[in-house]
Amino acid sequence: MKDRAEFARALRQRETQAEKLLWKALRGGRLDGLKFRRQHPVGRYFADFACESLRLVIELDGGVHDQDDIHLNDHIRQQEIEASGWFVLRFRNEQVSGALPSVLNAICAQVRMAGALTPHPPTQLR
Repeated sequence: MKDRAEFARALRQRETQAEKLLWKALRGGRLDGLKFRRQHPVGRYFADFACESLRLVIELDGGVHDQDDIHLNDHIRQQEIEASGWFVLRFRNEQVSGALPSVLNAICAQVRMAGALTPHPPTQLR
C-alpha cells in the first residue's frame, strides 16, 4: 500500500478539469492571501482543497456523486471531517467550470464569516 504522501501525489496527478481551474484561482495565496493545499489529509480522508489556518475544506463533486451510495459516503465523510473541527464547502464541477467567480465569492463569504478575510483588496485572477 502506498504511503499517504504518495497517495496524495497520485490524486493530484489525476485531477479533474474543475480541480485544475479552482486550483489556478487558489494557489499561491491568489484568493486574499489564503494558503490552500490540494489533496490535503484531514483525518483518514484527503480533502480536494484545504486551508489549514481556517480549517476550511473545499470539495468538488462530479456526476458520480449523484449515485446514492456515493452520496451517502460523501455525507458520512463530511460529518467526520466536520466533527474534527473543519468546515466543509461543496461545489459541483459544473459550478466551478461555469461560474468560477460565484464559487470564489462563496468561499470568500465563508472566510468572512470565520472573521479571517485580510483587509487588502482581493487579488485578480491571472
